[in-house]
Parts: sequence; structure tokens; C-alpha cells
Amino acid sequence: MRPGGNRGWLLRLVIAFSFAQAAVSMARPAVSYRALALGADERAVGVIAGVYALLPLFAAVPLGRRTDHGRCAPLLPVGVVLIAGGCALSGMANSLWTMALWSGVMGLGHLAFVIGAQSLVARQSAPHEQDRNFGHFTIGASLGQLIGPIAAGALIGGHDMAGTSALALLVAGAGAAVALSSLWRIEHRRTTPKSRTGQGDRVPVHRILRTRGVPAGILISLSVLSATDVLTAYLPVVGEDRGIAPSVIGLLLSLRAAATIACRLVLTPLLRLLSRSALLTVTCLLGAALCAAVALPVPVWALALILAALGFCLGVGQPLSMTTVVQAAPDGARSTALALRLTGNRLGQVAAPATAGLVAGVAGVAAPFVMLGVLLLASAGVAVRSPGSGKGEGGAAAASRRSRAAASRKSDD
Repeated sequence: MRPGGNRGWLLRLVIAFSFAQAAVSMARPAVSYRALALGADERAVGVIAGVYALLPLFAAVPLGRRTDHGRCAPLLPVGVVLIAGGCALSGMANSLWTMALWSGVMGLGHLAFVIGAQSLVARQSAPHEQDRNFGHFTIGASLGQLIGPIAAGALIGGHDMAGTSALALLVAGAGAAVALSSLWRIEHRRTTPKSRTGQGDRVPVHRILRTRGVPAGILISLSVLSATDVLTAYLPVVGEDRGIAPSVIGLLLSLRAAATIACRLVLTPLLRLLSRSALLTVTCLLGAALCAAVALPVPVWALALILAALGFCLGVGQPLSMTTVVQAAPDGARSTALALRLTGNRLGQVAAPATAGLVAGVAGVAAPFVMLGVLLLASAGVAVRSPGSGKGEGGAAAASRRSRAAASRKSDD
């Protein structure tokens, strides 16, 4: 089976990712509520949330190495089982340290699933299809991020916070397990590389990180994810400060997620108008201005327009940074490069909210959005110089552009 020949596997992967991501997006707030019900203070909740992002850091590169020289598919059910188990066992845990442990297991499962899934998309997509297929793949994440918090909010509440949060975690675990039904025979055997276990076959991490295009892809991905995370965490704080009801804030966050989905649905037409690097540059610049605009004391209707536009701009960064990293990485190290990108994401998930908290404490609740604007502005600067910008293209990027140009001349796709 040639790469890109049959996209039924991609639809099933998107479905599986939607269930897995919805479970995680539902479980993370439920874990915080359950920890509070068990007597945790704000610091303990922060530690439990941090374990989710920190524990997988140690496994990212080894998992990427393994996937570079073997099959991608085994990581998918392993990741789903770890997510489902972490959710369900968090719901049954009765101490804070066990909740932290199962939160880390959940994070490890999510990392394993994403590394396997991203590597599968890279391996089974022709070069000219990678931008489109990564865009469709990330729709699964956006759907999960849209549905998960809504489901958690519907289940958690009332006087029995410990009981309702435990129920939400058990439901999240069951929802994650549904993803297993879409993973049968998802990997084409002919796209699996021959196993190479010799140490000499491994590309050193420092060489991957010094390859032109890889650092840019990592920084862009980190910036976009940090903006999404801080927006989710601090928009309620801004709402409280400006007297906006929590229900309205929830609708605004859902609007942002819906705009991100809309962006990824039209990613292919956008790439016909602009090159990948140009599209990344433009959306990062607009995203920087829109993040700063969130800090302004605007009416709710204007804030809704700002967030919709911001969600659209943020939708570009993740899928296109995946393609940037994949096509820039040395041969035999693409999964490791994707793992390094995810490592950057996890570091951003730890550092960005902590830094935002310090900035907000010193300069006010709107200041973190100005900080995010500066970060996205830096990403726009590196996007201009990333492969695919025109002069000095690397071989992989140039080949990708030629393939995409040839594909655009065909009657379909």
C-alpha cells in the first residue's frame, strides 16, 4: 500500500483521537475537583496537574526512537489503555499521592498515543498530503477539547463534589476505551520500516535539534499550545475581574475551539494561497495581536469576535509545525523529532501557566495575554526563516513543494 493511497485509516484515527482527547479533557478538570474534595490546597492541585506533564518527559525520546525503527500502531492501544486506566483509577483513588500517580499515568498514555498517531500520519501520507492529513488529524484533538470540558461540567457539581468528580473520571475512562474500536488494522505493513537496532543507526538528539526547521517547528508548536492552555486557564480569571458570568466564559472558550476546528477544515485551500511558512508567519503575527487584544477592556461581543479570530489563527500552528518537523528531520529520526516537539509542548504546558501566574500577580490578570502575544511574535520571526519560505529550502521541503505542485495539477485532491 503506497502512502496516501487509502484514507480510511485517517478517519478511524481521527475518531480514536477524538475519544482519547475528550477523555483527557474531561478528566483533567475532574482530577482537580476531586483533589479539592479530598482536601488539597491550590499548591497540591498544581503539583498533581504538573505530574501529568512532567512524567511523560522522560519517556518521549525513547518512544520516538522505538517508533522510528518499528511499527507505530502498537503505541495506540497502549496509550488508550493507560489513559482509560489513569482516568478510572483516579476516580477510585482516596489519597492525593495516588491521584498524582494516576494523573502521570494518564499523561504517559496520552503521550504514547500522540507519538504513535503522529508518526503514523507522517509515514502513511505522501509528502504533498502531510499538511492536509495533519490538519485533519488535529481535528480529533479539537473535537475532544470541545466535548470533554462540557461533559465534565454536566456531571460535576452539587454538594457531593467527591462523588460527582469520581463519576466523571469513570465516565472519562469508559469513553477513552471506546477509541480501541477504531484502531484495528490501522497501520499498513508495507509502510513499516525494517527494524534497525544498531546504535550506529540512531541520529543523535543534538543533531536533530540543530537541523534547520526542527527548532522552528518546536517553538511554534510550544507557543501555540501555551497560548491555548493559558487562555483556557486565565480567561475565567479575566471574566471574574470584568464581571462576565462563568456560563458566558464557557461559551467563549467553546467558540475558540469551534473556530480552531473550522480552520483545520479549510487548511488545504489556505495552503493553495500561501506557502506553509508564510501561513505560519501570518497567523502567528495575527495571533500575537489578538492575544494582546484580549487584555483590552472590550465588551463581551467584541471579546467573542477576538476569540473566534484567535482560535482560527491558533488552529494553523499545530498541524503545520508537525509537517515542518517531519520534513526537516533527518531520515530515520522523524518519530524522534516529533517526540522532541511533544517534549517542548509538555515543557510549555508546565512553564507557561506558572509564568503567567507570576506575571498576573505582578501586572494584573490581563498581563499574561500580552506575554503570549510576545511569544507568538517570536514564533512569527522563526516561521519566516523555516523551510518552505522560498530561498534556501532544504531538500525535503523543496521536494514537498514540488510534490504538492504536481498534485495540485491533478483533477481531484
